[in-house]
Amino acid sequence: MMLLTPELHAALRANDAARVAAVIAGADEPDFVPVVKFFNPVGAATWLATELAEDGDTLFGLADLGFGCPELGSFSLSELASVRLPFGLGIERDLYFSTPHPISTWAAWSRRAGSIVVAHRLLRRVGNAANDELPPFGG
Repeated sequence: MMLLTPELHAALRANDAARVAAVIAGADEPDFVPVVKFFNPVGAATWLATELAEDGDTLFGLADLGFGCPELGSFSLSELASVRLPFGLGIERDLYFSTPHPISTWAAWSRRAGSIVVAHRLLRRVGNAANDELPPFGG
C-alpha cells in the first residue's frame, strides 16, 4: 500500500510550510488537524501525522506504540514503510480517516485514554462539538 498519496504529501508539506512561516513571523505555531492516520493491522501502534518536513521523510504528529503513552513528536515515513509484519503485512494507511479535531485535542484525549484508538471512539461519541471536554468513561 502506498502510505502517502500525492494529495496527502502536498497537504502535509503545506502544513509544514505554514508552521515554518509562523515561526519565522514570531506567531504561534498552528494547531493542525491530522491529515493522515497510519496503523499496524496486527498490533496496537497508531500514528496521526500533521506535517511532512522538507526532507520528505520526517513526519510530525502523534505516535502511539501501544504502551499507554501516546506522544507528540517526529517519526520517519521510510521506517513506517519498511516495517514487515506477520502474514506479509506492513503498516497501513486508514483510507477513511478524517477528523475535525486538531492534533492538540487528539494528544490530550489520547494521553488520558491511554491510546489513539480509544480516543478515536470517544471523539466520535462527541462528534463535532466545540467543547473538547472528555465524556465520562464507562458511560
